[in-house]
Amino acid sequence: MAAAVMAAANAARAGPRARGLRGSLPLVVILGATGTGKSKLALQLGQRLGGEIVSADSMQVYEGLNIITNKVSPQEQRLCQHHMISFVDPLVMNYTVVDFRNKATALIEDIFAQEKIPIVVGGTNYYIESLLWKVLINTKGKALHSSEEICKEEKVIDRKMELEKMDGFELHHRLSQVDPEMAAKLHPHDKRKVARSLQVFEETGISHSELLSRQHAEEGGGPLGGPLKFPNPCIFWLHADQAVLDQRLDKRVDEMIASGLLEELKEFHRRYNQEKVAENCQNYQHGIFQSIGFKEFHEYLISNDQCSPEASNLLLTKGPGPNVPPIYGLEVTDALKWDESVLGPALQIVGSFIQGKQPVAIPIRLQCDVTENKRSHHRCELCDRIIIGDREWAAHTKSKSHLHQLKKRRKLDPDAVATSTSQSHFPKPDERTP
Repeated sequence: MAAAVMAAANAARAGPRARGLRGSLPLVVILGATGTGKSKLALQLGQRLGGEIVSADSMQVYEGLNIITNKVSPQEQRLCQHHMISFVDPLVMNYTVVDFRNKATALIEDIFAQEKIPIVVGGTNYYIESLLWKVLINTKGKALHSSEEICKEEKVIDRKMELEKMDGFELHHRLSQVDPEMAAKLHPHDKRKVARSLQVFEETGISHSELLSRQHAEEGGGPLGGPLKFPNPCIFWLHADQAVLDQRLDKRVDEMIASGLLEELKEFHRRYNQEKVAENCQNYQHGIFQSIGFKEFHEYLISNDQCSPEASNLLLTKGPGPNVPPIYGLEVTDALKWDESVLGPALQIVGSFIQGKQPVAIPIRLQCDVTENKRSHHRCELCDRIIIGDREWAAHTKSKSHLHQLKKRRKLDPDAVATSTSQSHFPKPDERTP
C-alpha cells in the first residue's frame, strides 16, 4: 500500500509543476467531526503535494491557549506552512467571520499565485462556507483612513454588542417586524445572529434576508449562497462510526488534561476573567470564550479547585446538502487502514482534479427531503425549550433529556403528557410570563 500511496503522491505532485496552470489547481477542503483526523490528512497532503494549510477554526486564530483549542504542534507547523493560527489577541472580543474571510481569501489567492495548492482544514463550518461561497454581508466597509471613519467603525461594533444586551425574545420580536423571513430562521436565544441581522437592516436599510436573496440570484448562485469564490473546490468529508469517535474524544480530553489544560485555563483566567467574576459580568458569548472548555470549566476556575470539571460537549457533523460541489467521503473508523482508506484515495482524487479528470471515486450522494420544513417552530413545554425545524424537533423528542422529562411528567400527571409538546409560534414580549 505504501508504494501505491507514493505513486499517487508523485502523480498528484507532478501536476502543478508540469502543467503550470493556476486554473487547474484545486482548493482542497477537509471537513469532519472532531477526532476524525482532519489535521493529520491536511499535513500529509501538504507535505506530499507541496501545498500550504489554511486553518478554518474560529478558536485557533487566538494566540496562546494551544491545548484547549487543539492546535497542531510547532513541530507539525514546521513540516508544512500553516496559516490563520495564533494571530489574534484572545482578549479581542470583536473578531468576526468577515475578518477571517478577508484575510484567508487573500492568503489563498497568494498560495494559488505561487502555483501551490491551498488546503483548508476546519474546524468551523461557517468559516469554511465563507471561503467557498459568497455568503456574507460586509457591513464593516473597506479600508478606514480617517479618525472619523475609525470612530464610525467602533460605533458599528458597539451597536451590535448593545443589541445583544437586550432580552432575546424582545430582540427577536423586533427582527420579526423588519425581517420576518430571517426571524423565522433564527431562535430567540441565538442573540448574536439576531442582533447581526438587525444591525444589517439598520446600516443598509435593506433586510438581511433580501440581501442574501440577491446573492443567491447572482449568476452561479444557489440556495446555499452566491457563486463559488474559487472555481475548482475538492472537498473531503472524513467520517467514522460514532462509537469510535466517542472513544477518541474521551481519550483526547484525558490527553488535554494530562498536557496541562487546567493550568492553561487557570493562567488565562488570572489574566482576564478573575476581575470579570468580581464584577459579575463574565461574557462567554464572544471570542475565545466560545471555545469548548471555558463555560464548562467556569465553576472550577472560580471555586479554588473545589469542583471536579467535566467537558461533555460533542461537536456535530454538518453533513453536505444539495447544490454543493462534489464531496468525497473518506472512512476513518479503522486507524490501521489510514493509508488504504484515507491518504491513498485523497491523493488520487486531488491528482484527478489537477489533471482536469473526473475522479474514479464516487462523491457522496445524499437525498434531500423536499417536504422537510426547516423553519417550523415547536415548543416543548416539558423541557421549556423552543425548537426550530422538523429534523431538530424529531431529534429533540428522541433525546435522553426529553424522554427523562416525559417519564417524570407521566408519574405526576399522565393526562397532561399529551398536550405537553406542541408546535407554536415565538411569543411576543408581552405574551411571556414574568
